[in-house]
Amino acid sequence: MSGVHTRFTLPPELAATELPEQRGLARDEVRLLVAEAGSEVQHAVFRDLATFLRPGDLVVVNTSATRAAAVDGLRADGRPVTLHVSHRVPGSEAWVVELRSPDGAHRVRDARVGDQVRLPRGVTATLAAGHPDPARRLGSRLWLARIPVEGGVAGWVERVGHPIRYGHLRGRPPLAAYQTIFARDPGSAEMPSAGRPFTGRVLADLGQRGVGVAEVTLHTGVSSTEVGEPPPAEWYTVPAGTVQQVELTRARGGRVVAVGTTVVRALESVARDGTRTGWTDLVVGPENPPRLVDGLITGWHEPGASHLLLLEAVAGPELVNDAYTAALAAGYRWHEFGDSCLLLPNAERSGVSALPRPPGAGRRAPGRSAPPAAR
Repeated sequence: MSGVHTRFTLPPELAATELPEQRGLARDEVRLLVAEAGSEVQHAVFRDLATFLRPGDLVVVNTSATRAAAVDGLRADGRPVTLHVSHRVPGSEAWVVELRSPDGAHRVRDARVGDQVRLPRGVTATLAAGHPDPARRLGSRLWLARIPVEGGVAGWVERVGHPIRYGHLRGRPPLAAYQTIFARDPGSAEMPSAGRPFTGRVLADLGQRGVGVAEVTLHTGVSSTEVGEPPPAEWYTVPAGTVQQVELTRARGGRVVAVGTTVVRALESVARDGTRTGWTDLVVGPENPPRLVDGLITGWHEPGASHLLLLEAVAGPELVNDAYTAALAAGYRWHEFGDSCLLLPNAERSGVSALPRPPGAGRRAPGRSAPPAAR
């Protein structure tokens, strides 16, 4: 992947260490920075979102619900560790997992093939191979693990696990704090956080403004990628009705505004070959720009994150850099419980107004032939 143009240093004090509600704010009272091409950066609150969109625009949201995906355990030598459980590998009993410190701040770098983790209720996870490179036997970020559980891993994790959290967060918010107003389809290891500030009031204001809302589903895996590491393959579904809404919006000159990078990935996967469900390994970036998405509602990403490449592909490096510079100067809060950004570049149509519709099932990532058996 090419390098990110947006360079910055994130001061530790800008991390959102607690929920907005713990700071006395409603979900839709987090700050909203609006960066629109040809205009000065504007500062608002999220409940003002509708005033920055136009009648005929379409906001596309992710209906994936966050599940408990972190389980506390012990390594063979007694050291505590937290196992992040991403998803089951299709056609296999192996699960993709990540090992991190108990506070979530650091990944475990000295794990190797064959290591075991003792987990609640007598369950033991065994690291079988590195992932996605099975030849890597030491220090892989992700692993394929065998987790034999009577009755299935998914239900067990739901009973003994908790939401994935990282070192910047204080306390242990309940799973409900990680759900968006759109959450309906359980499957995400981590919250599709761009949708968290939406409330019934915000949706009502969008409707009164003449802004449409459409849905996709993309189940996120663990997102603690290393600098320069592409996002993992993820399972997505785009309903036929959403395809029709996108086509109609573009035909009428409206803008398609994605709520989060997950929505961009799902929509752009359909734009490539027309398949509406399956595994996607698509990486949207400057060398692979979006065809359908004209704007983006997003949180704030860390320096060097691969998500910044996607933001630059949607909005252009200059607009993204302006937004991040202004956010740092104004003290916006980062991470999943932080503030929001609306990026509105000049919409330059790529010529894609009707999506391709080839026959067949979902778009498959290499080596993945079926949907996950359990999420």
